[in-house]
Amino acid sequence: MELNNAIFERRSIRKYKDQPVSEQQVREILWAASNAPSWTNSQPSRYFVAMDAARDAVAEMLPQFNKNNVINAPVLIVSCVKKGTSGYRKDGTAATHLDDGFLHFDNGLRVQNICLKALDMGLGTLIMGLYDEKAIREYFEIDDSLEIVCVLSVGVPADQPDARPRKSVDEIAVFKK
Repeated sequence: MELNNAIFERRSIRKYKDQPVSEQQVREILWAASNAPSWTNSQPSRYFVAMDAARDAVAEMLPQFNKNNVINAPVLIVSCVKKGTSGYRKDGTAATHLDDGFLHFDNGLRVQNICLKALDMGLGTLIMGLYDEKAIREYFEIDDSLEIVCVLSVGVPADQPDARPRKSVDEIAVFKK
């Protein structure tokens, strides 16, 4: 798939076909995520993958509107970051004014790779920021060294939503010469 096509065709999928996604496909998607850049190659992202019965359990940890959005999505991926890594010096102090904000920046790059790789494989994704953090942490036994950032659904899209309006470059950028 051409990069421009992937960028313009990627959508948040809220309706999935009842079709499987294999573990090998998920591994390919996460391989693409692992190839995103990160601060000093810190690679702060970690993933917890829910398939089959685990998928159903994790879906119950979503608010009702997101439960409705992921019906038939066979995979849910919990994306986390390892605290105190990206954006920090070796002595543990923040290297930028963003403090731990660079963790989320790096994770966002990886999540974008997940979405684009899934699209390239004929799959769709939805990034969800609302979930029962405590229940997910307990279910996967995620310790406090990791921060849960989002949950992504992965599956075969049942429809292709229309593109939503985007701001023009002139609305989002200032050029100075």
